[in-house]
Amino acid sequence: MTPSRIVVVDDHALILRGTVTSLEGQYPEAQFMTAQTAEEAMQHVHQSQPDLMMMDLSIPQAAQDKADADTGLQLLRQLMQEYPTLNIVVQTAFPQALIRLKPTINNHEGGFAIASKDLSTQVMLQRVEWALQGMMFTPKEMRTGLEFKPEWLEVLTLAFKDGLQDRAISKRMHLSERTVRNYWTRVQDALAVYPEEGKNIRIQTEIRAREEGLID
Repeated sequence: MTPSRIVVVDDHALILRGTVTSLEGQYPEAQFMTAQTAEEAMQHVHQSQPDLMMMDLSIPQAAQDKADADTGLQLLRQLMQEYPTLNIVVQTAFPQALIRLKPTINNHEGGFAIASKDLSTQVMLQRVEWALQGMMFTPKEMRTGLEFKPEWLEVLTLAFKDGLQDRAISKRMHLSERTVRNYWTRVQDALAVYPEEGKNIRIQTEIRAREEGLID
């Protein structure tokens, strides 16, 4: 997906500029909006309906406030509730704080990726691309043990035991195809299966699911 509008949020001006510069190199035709507070960020999203929100987790609510992770978590929760298909990338050195939003993140229909600020530009841009593709990426700290919803397991069974494609799965489960694709990204993140050049991600998902005993 080639984004047309991107909102970047960080309370540090130099980091904000550096992030935008990196994204501009990857998406030169995109329109960028920047914010240094949660209030500014929400205003941009309301007004522009962006394709991607890239945000630091520790931000102030308003210009006169102190930056903290709770503000970022509150903003994330609001964004995912009001804009369920918004693609989001969170830059943070403390991904474990996001465990508090794990149920909300799992239910989010848009792409969602977490990127540490010490990642190389190349890896950071890869995470952005995954989010724009509607995929989910969370670090190991958020994947302690396999946690699968019954409907995720049903998708695996229908695909790999009954041989159904997504359209047939959606009809069988009485869901939209978008929801089925969303389930796939959640399953793949739980199994730590991500796109690799030259590899079929569905085949890799099946291999990992069988290794974990999720399907026979």
